[in-house]
Amino acid sequence: MSRWKGRLDPETSALLIKAARCQMELGLSDMFVSRSRVRKRREENTINGRRKKRTVRFKSLDDHEKAIGQCSKCALGATRTKFVYGVGSHDADIIFIGEAPGREEDLQGEPFVGRAGQLLDRILAAIKFRREDVYIANVLKCRPPDNRDPQPDEMATCLPHLLEQVRLIKPKIICALGRVSAQALLQTSAPLGKLRKKWHDFNGIPFIVTYHPAALLRFSSYKKDCWEDVQMLRKKYDELMMEQ
Repeated sequence: MSRWKGRLDPETSALLIKAARCQMELGLSDMFVSRSRVRKRREENTINGRRKKRTVRFKSLDDHEKAIGQCSKCALGATRTKFVYGVGSHDADIIFIGEAPGREEDLQGEPFVGRAGQLLDRILAAIKFRREDVYIANVLKCRPPDNRDPQPDEMATCLPHLLEQVRLIKPKIICALGRVSAQALLQTSAPLGKLRKKWHDFNGIPFIVTYHPAALLRFSSYKKDCWEDVQMLRKKYDELMMEQ
């Protein structure tokens, strides 16, 4: 392995060393390493090519929710009323992701239940989906005070929880609702206008961006653009279903 030392990144080296030790403990004289498995482990620990913190793996969303439901890793854990995990089908083909819970969500412990949530339900119905057909979550699990934007440290702390939800659900499509969630997941500072009207790739999953329903309530002129976005989503979904 010494001749590979300068050609391997630290994480790959650590995986190889771990594999070697395991096989030595089994009394094997030769070392067998699967390149595909090493590659897969590296890919699972990235967000669109960027390294992320490793997280504990869970077998189900229920197990995951129980494990993190009392999270207090950031200051929001002390100010929330209820932890807002997510809602919907555990094997949903589509995940809709907002930025953070609002007042009603904080009180009820469920995402998108206020006026914005009611509008989201109507948007889903317009493209022939029901709330229970999809999965709905937020980047943050706790409400920021006064509904302010999430802070970078809060998102960095909470994002691994969301990524574990995505891993467990294995959606065919992800839809970011609003600038904050889109920028957090795509690891970009590009404005919403430049992220809309096209498909992105999120670790191999088609990813689309549209307005947050709360923005539509404030600016009705955005509704036409949102309608175009969700029609794109429906078209992509139908294409993916045809390919099965």
